Amino acid sequence: MIGRLKGILLEVKAPDILIDVHGVAYDVKAPLSTCYRLPEVGQEIILLTHLAVREDAHTLFGFIDKHERALFRSLIKVNGIGPKLALTILSSIDSHDFVNAIRNEDLTRLVRLPGIGKKTAERLLIEMADKLDEWEIDLAQQLPLSDNKPRAVIDEAQAALVSLGFKPQEAMKILKQIPAEGLSAEELLRKALQALS
Repeated sequence: MIGRLKGILLEVKAPDILIDVHGVAYDVKAPLSTCYRLPEVGQEIILLTHLAVREDAHTLFGFIDKHERALFRSLIKVNGIGPKLALTILSSIDSHDFVNAIRNEDLTRLVRLPGIGKKTAERLLIEMADKLDEWEIDLAQQLPLSDNKPRAVIDEAQAALVSLGFKPQEAMKILKQIPAEGLSAEELLRKALQALS
Protein backbone atom coordinates (compact mmCIF):
# COMPACT_ATOMS: atom_id res chain seq x y z
CA MET A 1 0.00 0.00 0.00
CA ILE A 2 1.19 3.54 -0.77
CA GLY A 3 1.34 5.36 2.57
CA ARG A 4 3.18 8.58 1.71
CA LEU A 5 4.03 10.71 -1.33
CA LYS A 6 6.77 13.30 -1.60
CA GLY A 7 7.04 15.22 -4.83
CA ILE A 8 6.26 18.38 -6.76
CA LEU A 9 2.73 19.76 -6.77
CA LEU A 10 1.64 19.96 -10.42
CA GLU A 11 -2.04 20.86 -10.23
CA VAL A 12 -4.89 21.44 -7.78
CA LYS A 13 -8.52 21.16 -8.83
CA ALA A 14 -10.16 20.31 -5.52
CA PRO A 15 -10.64 17.56 -4.57
CA ASP A 16 -8.08 16.36 -7.15
CA ILE A 17 -4.36 16.94 -6.68
CA LEU A 18 -1.65 15.94 -9.15
CA ILE A 19 1.82 15.22 -7.71
CA ASP A 20 4.99 14.45 -9.68
CA VAL A 21 7.11 11.85 -7.87
CA HIS A 22 10.34 11.29 -9.84
CA GLY A 23 8.56 11.60 -13.18
CA VAL A 24 5.44 9.64 -12.23
CA ALA A 25 2.32 11.80 -11.75
CA TYR A 26 -0.03 10.57 -9.02
CA ASP A 27 -3.68 11.64 -9.06
CA VAL A 28 -4.75 12.06 -5.43
CA LYS A 29 -8.14 12.97 -3.99
CA ALA A 30 -7.99 15.16 -0.88
CA PRO A 31 -10.46 16.89 1.45
CA LEU A 32 -10.79 20.67 1.14
CA SER A 33 -9.07 21.06 4.52
CA THR A 34 -5.93 19.58 2.94
CA CYS A 35 -6.33 21.51 -0.34
CA TYR A 36 -6.43 24.81 1.58
CA ARG A 37 -3.08 24.06 3.22
CA LEU A 38 -1.15 23.09 0.09
CA PRO A 39 1.89 25.07 -1.08
CA GLU A 40 1.97 26.88 -4.43
CA VAL A 41 2.02 24.78 -7.61
CA GLY A 42 5.62 23.88 -8.46
CA GLN A 43 6.69 23.50 -4.84
CA GLU A 44 7.52 20.31 -2.97
CA ILE A 45 4.76 18.60 -1.05
CA ILE A 46 4.46 15.65 1.33
CA LEU A 47 1.10 13.90 1.71
CA LEU A 48 0.12 10.93 3.83
CA THR A 49 -2.02 8.63 1.70
CA HIS A 50 -4.58 5.85 1.80
CA LEU A 51 -5.09 3.55 -1.18
CA ALA A 52 -8.69 2.37 -1.63
CA VAL A 53 -8.84 -0.73 -3.82
CA ARG A 54 -12.06 -1.77 -5.52
CA GLU A 55 -12.71 -4.20 -8.33
CA ASP A 56 -13.14 -1.38 -10.84
CA ALA A 57 -10.76 1.28 -9.46
CA HIS A 58 -7.71 2.02 -7.33
CA THR A 59 -8.09 5.47 -5.74
CA LEU A 60 -5.40 7.29 -3.78
CA PHE A 61 -6.56 9.68 -1.04
CA GLY A 62 -4.16 12.26 0.40
CA PHE A 63 -4.01 14.08 3.74
CA ILE A 64 -1.82 16.85 5.07
CA ASP A 65 -1.53 15.28 8.54
CA LYS A 66 -1.89 11.95 10.34
CA HIS A 67 -5.02 13.02 12.25
CA GLU A 68 -7.06 13.52 9.09
CA ARG A 69 -5.90 10.22 7.62
CA ALA A 70 -6.69 8.39 10.88
CA LEU A 71 -10.15 9.95 10.92
CA PHE A 72 -10.72 9.01 7.25
CA ARG A 73 -9.71 5.41 7.97
CA SER A 74 -12.08 5.26 10.95
CA LEU A 75 -14.93 6.72 8.91
CA ILE A 76 -14.68 4.20 6.08
CA LYS A 77 -15.03 1.38 8.62
CA VAL A 78 -18.51 2.65 9.51
CA ASN A 79 -21.30 0.73 7.78
CA GLY A 80 -22.64 2.81 4.88
CA ILE A 81 -19.70 5.28 4.78
CA GLY A 82 -17.51 4.79 1.72
CA PRO A 83 -14.35 6.73 0.79
CA LYS A 84 -16.29 9.31 -1.25
CA LEU A 85 -18.67 10.17 1.60
CA ALA A 86 -15.78 10.16 4.11
CA LEU A 87 -13.98 12.70 1.91
CA THR A 88 -17.13 14.84 1.77
CA ILE A 89 -17.41 14.75 5.56
CA LEU A 90 -13.78 15.81 6.04
CA SER A 91 -14.29 18.60 3.49
CA SER A 92 -17.32 19.88 5.40
CA ILE A 93 -16.16 19.87 9.02
CA ASP A 94 -12.88 20.32 10.86
CA SER A 95 -11.59 17.03 12.28
CA HIS A 96 -11.53 18.42 15.83
CA ASP A 97 -15.12 19.65 15.48
CA PHE A 98 -16.17 16.24 14.19
CA VAL A 99 -14.56 14.54 17.19
CA ASN A 100 -16.36 16.94 19.51
CA ALA A 101 -19.68 16.23 17.76
CA ILE A 102 -19.19 12.48 18.36
CA ARG A 103 -18.07 12.96 21.98
CA ASN A 104 -21.02 15.27 22.70
CA GLU A 105 -23.47 13.06 20.75
CA ASP A 106 -24.42 16.12 18.70
CA LEU A 107 -26.82 14.52 16.23
CA THR A 108 -27.97 17.92 14.90
CA ARG A 109 -24.42 18.89 13.89
CA LEU A 110 -23.86 15.59 12.10
CA VAL A 111 -27.16 15.73 10.18
CA ARG A 112 -26.11 19.11 8.76
CA LEU A 113 -23.18 17.44 6.95
CA PRO A 114 -23.72 16.78 3.21
CA GLY A 115 -24.90 13.24 2.50
CA ILE A 116 -25.62 12.47 6.17
CA GLY A 117 -29.21 11.69 7.12
CA LYS A 118 -30.52 10.96 10.60
CA LYS A 119 -29.96 7.19 10.39
CA THR A 120 -26.38 7.59 9.15
CA ALA A 121 -25.69 10.19 11.86
CA GLU A 122 -26.99 7.82 14.52
CA ARG A 123 -24.78 5.05 13.10
CA LEU A 124 -21.78 7.40 13.23
CA LEU A 125 -22.44 8.17 16.90
CA ILE A 126 -22.66 4.48 17.78
CA GLU A 127 -19.81 3.12 15.66
CA MET A 128 -17.35 6.00 16.04
CA ALA A 129 -17.66 6.46 19.80
CA ASP A 130 -15.22 3.64 20.57
CA LYS A 131 -12.78 4.72 17.84
CA LEU A 132 -11.84 8.11 19.30
CA ASP A 133 -8.51 6.85 20.61
CA GLU A 134 -7.53 5.64 17.12
CA TRP A 135 -7.65 9.20 15.80
CA GLU A 136 -4.73 10.23 18.02
CA ILE A 137 -6.30 13.61 18.60
CA ASP A 138 -5.62 15.12 22.01
CA LEU A 139 -8.69 17.25 22.63
CA ALA A 140 -7.24 18.58 25.86
CA GLN A 141 -4.71 20.55 23.82
CA GLN A 142 -7.33 22.28 21.71
CA LEU A 143 -7.91 25.99 22.02
CA PRO A 144 -11.12 27.07 23.79
CA LEU A 145 -14.10 27.29 21.46
CA SER A 146 -14.01 31.11 21.46
CA ASP A 147 -10.41 31.06 20.22
CA ASN A 148 -11.35 28.63 17.46
CA LYS A 149 -13.80 31.06 15.88
CA PRO A 150 -11.31 32.78 13.53
CA ARG A 151 -10.21 29.40 12.14
CA ALA A 152 -13.82 28.36 11.49
CA VAL A 153 -14.57 31.75 9.93
CA ILE A 154 -11.51 31.50 7.66
CA ASP A 155 -12.46 27.95 6.60
CA GLU A 156 -15.97 29.09 5.69
CA ALA A 157 -14.68 32.10 3.75
CA GLN A 158 -12.15 29.90 1.90
CA ALA A 159 -14.86 27.45 0.89
CA ALA A 160 -16.98 30.34 -0.41
CA LEU A 161 -14.07 31.73 -2.47
CA VAL A 162 -13.32 28.32 -3.96
CA SER A 163 -16.99 27.90 -4.89
CA LEU A 164 -16.73 31.27 -6.68
CA GLY A 165 -13.92 29.92 -8.84
CA PHE A 166 -10.79 31.06 -6.99
CA LYS A 167 -7.93 28.60 -6.57
CA PRO A 168 -7.53 27.23 -3.01
CA GLN A 169 -3.96 28.63 -2.76
CA GLU A 170 -5.09 32.06 -3.97
CA ALA A 171 -7.97 32.10 -1.49
CA MET A 172 -5.74 31.10 1.42
CA LYS A 173 -3.06 33.65 0.51
CA ILE A 174 -5.47 36.60 0.54
CA LEU A 175 -7.35 35.46 3.66
CA LYS A 176 -4.08 35.20 5.61
CA GLN A 177 -3.56 38.92 4.99
CA ILE A 178 -6.91 39.93 6.52
CA PRO A 179 -7.29 39.89 10.35
CA ALA A 180 -10.24 37.55 11.00
CA GLU A 181 -10.71 38.40 14.68
CA GLY A 182 -14.20 39.77 15.28
CA LEU A 183 -15.33 39.26 11.67
CA SER A 184 -18.08 36.97 10.47
CA ALA A 185 -17.40 34.70 7.49
CA GLU A 186 -19.55 36.98 5.33
CA GLU A 187 -17.59 40.09 6.37
CA LEU A 188 -14.28 38.31 5.79
CA LEU A 189 -15.47 37.14 2.36
CA ARG A 190 -16.48 40.69 1.44
CA LYS A 191 -13.04 42.06 2.44
CA ALA A 192 -11.31 39.28 0.49
CA LEU A 193 -13.35 40.00 -2.65
CA GLN A 194 -12.53 43.70 -2.34
CA ALA A 195 -8.83 42.85 -2.08
CA LEU A 196 -9.02 40.50 -5.06
CA SER A 197 -10.86 42.95 -7.31
